[in-house]
Amino acid sequence: MAALLALAGAPASAPDRYVALGDSYSSGTGTNAYGLSPSCQRSRHAYPALVAKRRSNLKLVFAACAGATTDDVLLDQVSQLDEATRLVTITIGGNDVGFAQVLGVCVRLSPSTCDKAIDRARASIRKRLPAKLDAVYAQISRRAPQARVIVLGYPRLFTGSRCGSIPSAQVVRLNRGADLLRDTVRRRVKAAGERFSFSDAIAAFDRHRVCAAAEWINGLVTPIGDSFHPNRAGHSRGYAPLVLRAIDQPRPRRAGRRGA
Repeated sequence: MAALLALAGAPASAPDRYVALGDSYSSGTGTNAYGLSPSCQRSRHAYPALVAKRRSNLKLVFAACAGATTDDVLLDQVSQLDEATRLVTITIGGNDVGFAQVLGVCVRLSPSTCDKAIDRARASIRKRLPAKLDAVYAQISRRAPQARVIVLGYPRLFTGSRCGSIPSAQVVRLNRGADLLRDTVRRRVKAAGERFSFSDAIAAFDRHRVCAAAEWINGLVTPIGDSFHPNRAGHSRGYAPLVLRAIDQPRPRRAGRRGA
């Protein structure tokens, strides 16, 4: 009886602290509802809010902000991490290589100008982005030593054919740029350590890119800043399931000492 009374009177365990870092792909730009933070375009339809809603044991600290670069994460977002943090999600890197600017050029200007912009972005992915990602992941690891860290990639944006005003050759090159970005991020995540995992968005969005029959990514829309971002379906059916599946994976065990 005493044991039953003790159990009945025991307080419920505190929810796990979940910190969502990153850029517009994490804040919810593209969902056209930014009541959580108009300046950062944080949305209740974004995958961090959806994940926290579906898992009652998570308490969300929503730090992701539209337009963020790796420098912005280091300056303005990682301060939200602490030793009590148990889960971190992040998308980052696209703004560092100017992907939004590349899309603007490719939508408005000539194919040759588009190709030059793509070439500059690819060079930035190869030469400058790896060190920037390493710096972010190192800070996350240091500030949240008990957290599982789920790094989400970016999808390919377009179907394989001509899409809108962008010729098919440039569509193919833009999608290959997304592949290069994915591969670069994945390598740096692997190097960051066993608490980090990478979730690839390319497969998840494969049949739902811009110009597909059922788009999970906006094409050119109003407001213009919502263009080429996941819409509400992209977050609820694309990104949120990726995070939930990653959470359900067993955490990696640290190698024990021999003979232990």
